[in-house]
Amino acid sequence: MIDKTPSKMDRKLLLEYVRVTEAAAIACSRLIGAGKKEDADSLAVEAMRRAFDKVPARGTIVIGEGERDEAPMLYIGEKVGPRDPELPEVDIAVDPLEGTNLCASGKPGALAVLAIAPRGGLLNAPDTYMYKIAAGPEGVGVVTLDKSPAQNVLDLAEAKNKQPTDIVVVVLERPRHDQLVAELRGAGASVRLITDGDVNPSVATGLPDSGIDMFIGKGGAPEGVLAAAALRCLGGAFEGRLEFRNPGERERALGMGMEEPDRLLRHVDLVSGPCFFVASGVTDGPILAGIRKVGLRTHVSSLALRSDTGTIRRFETSTLLDHLPVHD
Repeated sequence: MIDKTPSKMDRKLLLEYVRVTEAAAIACSRLIGAGKKEDADSLAVEAMRRAFDKVPARGTIVIGEGERDEAPMLYIGEKVGPRDPELPEVDIAVDPLEGTNLCASGKPGALAVLAIAPRGGLLNAPDTYMYKIAAGPEGVGVVTLDKSPAQNVLDLAEAKNKQPTDIVVVVLERPRHDQLVAELRGAGASVRLITDGDVNPSVATGLPDSGIDMFIGKGGAPEGVLAAAALRCLGGAFEGRLEFRNPGERERALGMGMEEPDRLLRHVDLVSGPCFFVASGVTDGPILAGIRKVGLRTHVSSLALRSDTGTIRRFETSTLLDHLPVHD
């Protein structure tokens, strides 16, 4: 019987959610490089929504792509999965296609990605911006948004027994980050600029072979919660601060239960308990290979993380179908 205790999740659900991200990744892969980002996103959303129906859990999207009137997105507050009251309830943070521009242009770094926690375990917030910082286990208690970017580089270098010039920091390439990049480089860091898709490098900070030490900068809040869940599983560090685009978004945050929506969000504020993180590669990136079509077969690579055991699982799936069945 599935464990319905709020503080726990059945480990069997992890594989079920791998099937969900696989379905989304395979569905949108037919438009890699086609220049149709909205169509690719729609394919991922609909495949993911159908796949959720086969997972034995009642899910609520607590942070995702947008609001209810912005279909076909998986909107904040949407209920997914069977309505069986005997099934456990879970919170879901979601991005069916993280890096729509990357998929459309055939560039590296596109993912289908989820984070799952028992009900109440993930930050419930509007789809807005978040200023965030991510690092691996050596960054716990070391990096923080309360410090300057330069000081974070110096302190992380010391914690990792490296020179500042050996610290690799990933930043989204945006005009708003020009001063940030200058400060990081002034501290000696090697800054790698990316055009889109900050979940990939944020999660990569927690994987020692990735070559990425830190992510910092302003990006999407859903991507922040997703990365925070992954780094909780990997024992890494993550902090964020919501940056609202207008007063209405701040009011929405208050209405969603955030008493101090402008404060610094520590790791525990974003992910308050046990969680899963699941991602499937769409295009090649620092944590996963992208979809491969070989003859009639489609190959997809996935990563599944579990916080309460620190388990890291990698899956390689090959299917003859152009969409992945959610049950064998």
